[in-house]
Amino acid sequence: MAFSKPFPEDFLWGGATAANQLEGAWNVDGKGLSVSDVYTFDISTPKERWLDQWLGMTHRQVAEAQDPASTKYYPKRKGNDFYHRYEEDIALFAEMGFKCFRMSIAWTRIFPRGDETEPNEAGLAFYDRVFDTLLKHNIEPIVSLSHYEMPLALVTDYGGWPNRQLVDFYVRFATAVFTRYRKKVKYWMTFNEINCVKHHPYVSVGVIEENHPHLEQAKYQGAHHQFVASALATKACHEIIPGSQVGCMISYQMLYPHTCHPDDLQACEEEQRVSLFFSDVQARGCYPAWTERMFAEKNVRLEKAVGDDEILRLYPVDYVSFSYYMSSTVSAHPEQLEGVTGNLITGGIRNPYLPQSDWGWQIDPQGLRLALNQLYDRYQKPLFIAENGLGALDTPAPDGSINDDYRIEYLRQHIGQMQEAIADGVKLFGYTWWGPIDVVSAGTAQISKRYGFIYVDQDDMGNGTQARSRKKSFHWYKKVIASNGADLSE
Repeated sequence: MAFSKPFPEDFLWGGATAANQLEGAWNVDGKGLSVSDVYTFDISTPKERWLDQWLGMTHRQVAEAQDPASTKYYPKRKGNDFYHRYEEDIALFAEMGFKCFRMSIAWTRIFPRGDETEPNEAGLAFYDRVFDTLLKHNIEPIVSLSHYEMPLALVTDYGGWPNRQLVDFYVRFATAVFTRYRKKVKYWMTFNEINCVKHHPYVSVGVIEENHPHLEQAKYQGAHHQFVASALATKACHEIIPGSQVGCMISYQMLYPHTCHPDDLQACEEEQRVSLFFSDVQARGCYPAWTERMFAEKNVRLEKAVGDDEILRLYPVDYVSFSYYMSSTVSAHPEQLEGVTGNLITGGIRNPYLPQSDWGWQIDPQGLRLALNQLYDRYQKPLFIAENGLGALDTPAPDGSINDDYRIEYLRQHIGQMQEAIADGVKLFGYTWWGPIDVVSAGTAQISKRYGFIYVDQDDMGNGTQARSRKKSFHWYKKVIASNGADLSE
């Protein structure tokens, strides 16, 4: 007989976004430029090159983006205008029955350059309004402190996170927002997808890899400083907001060995734990033993200040959160096999047993159950699914409706596997779909790569009315939340 358990009564259903992908208003109320404000989009660029900037950034591109005379289109400066439409958007989230909303605070709204000693009041006031609106609708804010939007000045003037000064700048920022919103926000995350520094060091740790003399050293030194900053922010949050919960957040793919050959199994294990290393440090409070060999092979020599290891040990995170979109397979000899170029930054080998999205991401709901079990077995801390979603080409019907049954099916299958994981004994306390409203894609800078339950009338070059409308999935997710995950029928 099948064994099942319901979702916890206080389970947090909702959606997730990032300030740099939806707010817009890039130069309003004192906001400074962030690393994401530098990304351009050109419809004439071949599709296979849309990810080039996400995976790297040049000094020339950064300089051009700061030139007032530049005629290029920077999609993340426009977003979908949440900055001016947040009341309307939050009302739609409330209509779906959201219990929570995962969002980020744009660091550059609070400290425009990142190195100021006093926060920008206009930026603080904006998030006061957003949090007040969420709470009015009984929606719990879950806030990421840094979601690919560090101040650009910390890159150009300080060299990014390899510079230890950024620890102090980040803790000042975190302390300012903890103090301001101590009565409004209980759940926090320190760094979004902190493990993605492996693939895109510019947007993660502010390292422009062009002609960099020792890129691996810069990546891991920057990561170490982020670990220390995360631990100190966790300490500050617990002191300023009694009862608060602070989590880490990683990007997670379930990886499978391509064959049962021991070489493939070893390659898979090594690839998987390179991602888990980041959550290991934040959740366990120390560097895993195997990293000594990894650093030696990469010729990385971390510079640690006296007391760093103690800081990491004393202030681990309270919960582990992650994004999950796909799985991938790993081979010791990938050059002999068909790759999966659509898997954004991680690549991998095509799994013949799985379908894929419009963007080539292989869809694997069962991998989510496996990931949940793996992470809970490893950390024995509560888990939160911070991102899960399907980017697709949504085509409005003549009457304007959007029948996105493919998104409903994706969601149904993944929620079903979440329930299986709960029956396995996993302590999962929330799920936020990426993104409940159409936003500018992090990787390709398109808005036509749509994830939302709410359609935004806007194209990849920023044209359109930005009017909001409900897709079929809007009504389906509303039913799921109302039934606390019990009703997954059509």
